[in-house]
Amino acid sequence: MTGKLGSDVHVPICTACGTSYPPADTPPPCCPICEDARQYVPDDGQRWTDPRRLASRHANRWTRPETDLFAIETVPAFGIGQRAFLLQTPAGNVLWDCLALLDDATHDIVAALGGLDAIAISHPHYYTTMQDWAEAFDAPVLLHADDRDWVMRPDRRLVFWEGETREIAPGCTLMRLGGHFPGGTVLHWARGAQRRGVLLSSDIVQVAADRQRVSFLWSYPNMLPLSAPVVRRIVEKLEPVRFDRIYGAFDGKTVADGASDVVQASARLYLDLLAES
Repeated sequence: MTGKLGSDVHVPICTACGTSYPPADTPPPCCPICEDARQYVPDDGQRWTDPRRLASRHANRWTRPETDLFAIETVPAFGIGQRAFLLQTPAGNVLWDCLALLDDATHDIVAALGGLDAIAISHPHYYTTMQDWAEAFDAPVLLHADDRDWVMRPDRRLVFWEGETREIAPGCTLMRLGGHFPGGTVLHWARGAQRRGVLLSSDIVQVAADRQRVSFLWSYPNMLPLSAPVVRRIVEKLEPVRFDRIYGAFDGKTVADGASDVVQASARLYLDLLAES
């Protein structure tokens, strides 16, 4: 980051996944997030950057998919390449998932929109520099306790919630679905899509290429599936929830309408294919 935010330039950031580590003169020898089978170490090995270098080579692009919802993406793409969302609610702004890059321009835009009242993250691949966002906006970071061991950089603002659901604003509820990670979480926004309901699904329910299907994997880059019982549990938790639209982890990965039916139909196909094998 550039001067205004004063972030420690000695914070190492993994270039493959965007995870940040405690300040140090030299980066860690490895990134446990990338060495896990749900991610990967690139062919050219483990590499690192820091907030200042990252900000000098990248910027964040903002779009507005619908009223009260902003999508934020880093360009050129960095790390895994996910998008984050800023959700405006009557009780304050919520950041859903996180990006490694928090530069001065991003800080000023968020501040102009009213800051952040809470940050909620779906799973460890998107923890990135959540500590810096939390410090910059004096906001708690809500993480599911089942994924506590994947925090690489402890911080006093991290809040580990337990159970299956947690409402963080009126009509804005975190749901632990598990699967990709034990604490894998989605965010249900009841007022989204003109009150038809929106699911911010991250990688926990992954929107597929044709945007009329979703999938459920343990590892996306290594194409390792989830078991049938786990997928059944995920769709059973979602079945009573009203949502017509899904915003997935990546640019363009949006199911515009009929999303609840898409999830159920995709799960049936997934389970049928597992049964045939």
